Amino acid sequence: MRVIAGKAKGRALKAVPGQGTRPTTDKVKEAIFSMIGPYFDGGKALDLFAGTGGLGIEAWSRGIEEVVCIDKEKTSIDIIRSNVDLVGASNCIEIYRNDSARALKALAKRDIQFDLIFLDPPYRIVDMDAWMLQLADLGLVADEATIVVEHDAKIQYPQELSGFELLRTNQYGDIAVTIYRYTAGNGSIE
Repeated sequence: MRVIAGKAKGRALKAVPGQGTRPTTDKVKEAIFSMIGPYFDGGKALDLFAGTGGLGIEAWSRGIEEVVCIDKEKTSIDIIRSNVDLVGASNCIEIYRNDSARALKALAKRDIQFDLIFLDPPYRIVDMDAWMLQLADLGLVADEATIVVEHDAKIQYPQELSGFELLRTNQYGDIAVTIYRYTAGNGSIE
């Protein structure tokens, strides 16, 4: 597992030991960024079920200015911190150990909006559409934001979701990536 492109290109990232965390493979990560745009001109990203922090770090390496990584597991948080230090991004990437729902409520109090959101939860969690609606309801989604959902290929997310436009779904073996654009405007559901 490594950073594929940008200012930290080629840097190896540590994985969370054991089978509990499934990091995004380099192949899938490369596919994600070729679908959403290879480089960014600033903006804020949220890596909600961060695991190793690999998606958030890749986004930062490619030009996102600020990233918030959230995970509830201490081991994951330790690996994220280590990976962020390895690439020299500690002043641009915030790391929080918290339950995802509680973390979103705390972020909403900060009046922050994200231009890029990664939702890559453990595959047993299959309600990312509900999470997207919650993110929007809390005002955390910037207008025209991109939302990337990585999930088990057996799960299909809806073509239509209030305030979100499905851009595409691609499958990579038993993994699928579904990408949405937020179209409701100003972080609120129509």
